[in-house]
Amino acid sequence: MLELPIYNCSGAQVGTYELDPEEIAATISKQLLHDAVVMYQSNQRQGTAKTKTRGEVSGSTKKMYRQKGTGNARAGSKRSGVRRGGGHIHAKMPRDWRLKMPRKALQTATRMALRAKLDSDSVMILDDVRFDAPKTKDFVAILNALSVSDTRVLFTIPGYDVNVYKSGRNVPKVTVLPVSDINALEILLPKKIVITKAALDAFRGKIASRKPETTESVERA
Repeated sequence: MLELPIYNCSGAQVGTYELDPEEIAATISKQLLHDAVVMYQSNQRQGTAKTKTRGEVSGSTKKMYRQKGTGNARAGSKRSGVRRGGGHIHAKMPRDWRLKMPRKALQTATRMALRAKLDSDSVMILDDVRFDAPKTKDFVAILNALSVSDTRVLFTIPGYDVNVYKSGRNVPKVTVLPVSDINALEILLPKKIVITKAALDAFRGKIASRKPETTESVERA
């Protein structure tokens, strides 16, 4: 059982949070985490790269000069890939880079990623954060109070909060996400995770709701 300190926006400890790491994930599969990260990164590729083949570039198909008697190497169309302005021999074509994994496997990978961050002492719990209006200066002050201003940070909140999001969106190396949008890639990329107590409670609540319910065995006559 872990007892994680809970900090307020001034960086002072205001309590502790008891958490069993095995509740998040019993084990950590590096292969599953690798597959999930590869999938998320591959799905970010646009796949719109395109170059022209010799059939798509402009230019005449007429033979450039006669076959013999010139002293030059024989040549056909000026669109040839070995000539300047010709088409690409192995031209790039638009491609769909999207990969898919089972939904439950991705959910498990997210839990394993958070467990890995807990094991490496990279998770900080914030009591609560609220802004009446977008204030980047106040957001940076919170990061400075938690001593995470110089590292890459994932700032996780319970739900969509436009004031918190706008306060942190322009801060370098900081990503602000609601707990419903985090995944294995978003968790593993930063060095530190700052998560509010309510967001961590919501994450644990999702895990509890996905556990299969136990049913009593029914004896057959």
